[in-house]
Amino acid sequence: MVEDIVARFKDLYQAEPVVVRSPGRVNLIGEHTDYNEGFVLPAAINKEIYFAIAPNGTHTLRAHAYDLEESAEFDLNNVQRTNIGWANYLLGVVAQLQKAGHEVKGFNLVFGGNVPIGAGLSSSAAVECGLAYALNYLYAYGIERFDLVKMAQKAEHEYALVMCGIMDQFASMFGKHNHVVKLDCRSLEYQYYPFNINDYRIVLCDTQVKHSLASSEYNTRRQECETGVALLQKHYPHIHSLRDVTPEMLAQHQAEFDPVVYRRCTYVVQENLRVEEACQDLERGDLVAFGQKMFASHQGLQHDYEVSCPELDFLADQARHSDAVLGARMMGGGFGGCTINLVKLDQLDQFTRQMSEAYQAQYGITLKTYVAEIVDGSSLVPVDFSKK
Repeated sequence: MVEDIVARFKDLYQAEPVVVRSPGRVNLIGEHTDYNEGFVLPAAINKEIYFAIAPNGTHTLRAHAYDLEESAEFDLNNVQRTNIGWANYLLGVVAQLQKAGHEVKGFNLVFGGNVPIGAGLSSSAAVECGLAYALNYLYAYGIERFDLVKMAQKAEHEYALVMCGIMDQFASMFGKHNHVVKLDCRSLEYQYYPFNINDYRIVLCDTQVKHSLASSEYNTRRQECETGVALLQKHYPHIHSLRDVTPEMLAQHQAEFDPVVYRRCTYVVQENLRVEEACQDLERGDLVAFGQKMFASHQGLQHDYEVSCPELDFLADQARHSDAVLGARMMGGGFGGCTINLVKLDQLDQFTRQMSEAYQAQYGITLKTYVAEIVDGSSLVPVDFSKK
């Protein structure tokens, strides 16, 4: 893939580029906790976007989207949103660098990769972080990695018009080989935990459905969480978010809650505890206990937070009854997308075959599965041009 992108760059621009890779991500546990100032446990994976880039001595951005076979040019003296969807992720990053007072000189770019689009693996964050990293290197801005993450997030807010949390960009930039990273979404402090899964693999099962409920229900969940916080603040003025709430507080005031709001809050409070306990499991090397928390997370998302869907529940249920699986749950916003599964390596083929057959029989849809390995965050790719 890298060789193809470099070859296309040289063909289009007759120059030798710098090459950068930027990964997609999974989230092992900690779903819908980010906007409640809680904890998440993501990792960067070997589904990546590659960037071949070089200065061109003009004030123009010349970009080629390798996977789409589309090209476009933009004046860097007048950066604004465009009706070319993929270009907004690039322009958003340029705009953030310019806002921060950095001069962005003209450059040529070819980018593409193997992050599945629409599977919830954050291809958009990979694009934003990759370009931010590449420009920071190319023009020696000296911007700290965390500031690049914030710029990439802002690019998504202002140019892609998606009000995402910071987890996706953070995981893409701060991933570490064979580690997961616990991120505190309030303080933005983080800590790495070893994820030694030599005998296991992370397998993503893509439902290939996206129910229309997703965006409206997402906003509703945020409001329901805020309603719960407002109610508890009457009794505990120090509370800022569900991050500060204990199960005991909820239980003591259950009678005052709307039952639906109570279930929403219960899930978030329990999920934050699960993330912390799951990290303790990893410190002990107890993957079995870790997997059980993944199953529990799905149960909470299905029954208390109600952001799952029949297809996700079917796949999670199949996994729970498989000897090959340590843990499984839906991943992402919900109402479609992927389940994430921790599968025994020696039963990997058997697992994917059985899941595919069951899903085909139930829904008439060919299941897509991806095996993911945990890798480092955004980085340079060494390219030996002498071999070309």
